[in-house]
Amino acid sequence: MATKKVALEVAGHEVLVSNPEKIYFPQAGISKLELVQYYLAVAEGALRAVARRPMVLKRYVDGAAGEPFYQKRAPDKRPPWVDIATFRFPSGRHADEVVCNHAATLVWVVNLGCIELHPHAVRAEDMDHPDELRIDLDPVPGVPWSQILAVAAVAREVLAEMGLVGWPKTSGSRGAHLWVRIEPRWPFAVVRRAALAFAREVEARAPQIATAKWWKEERRGVFLDYNQNARDRTTCSAYSVRATADARVSMPLVWDEFLASDPAAYTLRTVPGLFAARGDAHAGIDATPGRLDALLALADRHESEGLPDAPWPPHHAKQAGEAPRVAPSRARAKKFPVITIANAKHKADALAGLERWKARHPAVAALLAPEDVLVDTNRGRATAWYRVRINLKNVPADRHPPAEPPDPDYDPKTEYQDI
Repeated sequence: MATKKVALEVAGHEVLVSNPEKIYFPQAGISKLELVQYYLAVAEGALRAVARRPMVLKRYVDGAAGEPFYQKRAPDKRPPWVDIATFRFPSGRHADEVVCNHAATLVWVVNLGCIELHPHAVRAEDMDHPDELRIDLDPVPGVPWSQILAVAAVAREVLAEMGLVGWPKTSGSRGAHLWVRIEPRWPFAVVRRAALAFAREVEARAPQIATAKWWKEERRGVFLDYNQNARDRTTCSAYSVRATADARVSMPLVWDEFLASDPAAYTLRTVPGLFAARGDAHAGIDATPGRLDALLALADRHESEGLPDAPWPPHHAKQAGEAPRVAPSRARAKKFPVITIANAKHKADALAGLERWKARHPAVAALLAPEDVLVDTNRGRATAWYRVRINLKNVPADRHPPAEPPDPDYDPKTEYQDI
C-alpha cells in the first residue's frame, strides 16, 4: 500500500510530504520524496539563491510530464513559519508571494509541486530595486552548447570591462545564465536599460553568434534576453531542478568548469555528490556587489547614436523612446513572411502539428534553417499555451505553401469563458 504522507523534521519545523512515492520523473523513475531529498542535500546553495526573494510558484502537480500552472499568490492555508512579501506588478496589481528563507519552506513549496524555483531579482526588504542583473543566454533552435559558451566568454569580457563579475550557471534547459550581484540602488527600468546596453555590446562584438533582437524572426545564434530584468520577470535559480526527462539541474560553476561543461552531467542524482565534495561554486556571490555606472554610460552612448529603446514585454505599458512594439512579420510593410501552423494547449501537441506540416510540405521544410522554426510559449490564464510559426524568408515566394488553418488550432480565449 502506498504511503500517503511522510513527516520530516526540517529547520525546527515538521513538514508533511504528501504522496511521497508519486513518480515525478517517469523516464528517470524519480519520486516526489527523492526530489525533496535532493533539495535538502543542496539546501545551503539553493537557499543562497532564493532567500529573502519573493517567488512565483510553478506547480507541476502531475509531475514533470504534466502541464504546470503558475501561482503568484501564497496559499491562504500555509504554516505560520512560511514568510511572504508583497510584490507589485506592472499592471498595478499586487500579490503576497512566498519567500523561501529556510529549508522547511523549501520542502513545503516542493510538496506543492514546485519542481523548479522561480525567484524575483529583488529582496523582500526592498522590492523596487533589484540586487541582481540577470544575463539570460537563450539559444535559437539548432545552436550547439559550444556556441553558448563562446557567447558567455564574450559576455564575461564585457562584464569585466564594466567592473562587474558574472557568476555562471547552466540553465538546466537549453541555455545558460550569468548572474551579477549589484547594489540595490537602481529601479527595474534602469537595470533593464543597463541589460539592454550590455546585450547590444555583446552582439556588436560577436554578431555572427549573438543577438539582442527581441523578435524571434530576427534572431540568430544566442539571444541575450535583456527583458529578464523587467519588473515581474522570474528565472530558475541556482540548484533549481528543471522539468526535463532527466531531471536536469541549473548548476552553478566556476568559470573554468563552466567553459568546459556538459549540461547533461548535472542532474538531480549527480549534483548532491558534487555539492558534498566541493561545496557551492557561488558561495561568494554576495560578497562584492557591483555598480551599473559603466553600463548606463554605454546606454547613454547608444541613445546618442540614435538607438531607440528595444521592445518591452507585451504586458508592460508602452515606454517613451521605445521602438515599435510590432513584430516584423506583422508590420504593414512586412519584413519577414511568417505563417502560423499550430496553436496548442500542450507543447507536445504543437510539435506534433509541426511534424504533420513538414510531412505535408517536405520540399519547403527542407529549405528551412533551424532558426526559421519559431516555437512560442504564451502565458494563458494560469498555464502556458504554445504556438509554432514558420519563417519563410529562406523559401522563394513561388514555393510558399498555400494558406491553411493551424493544426491544431487551440483558442486560448476559452480559458476565460467562465470568468
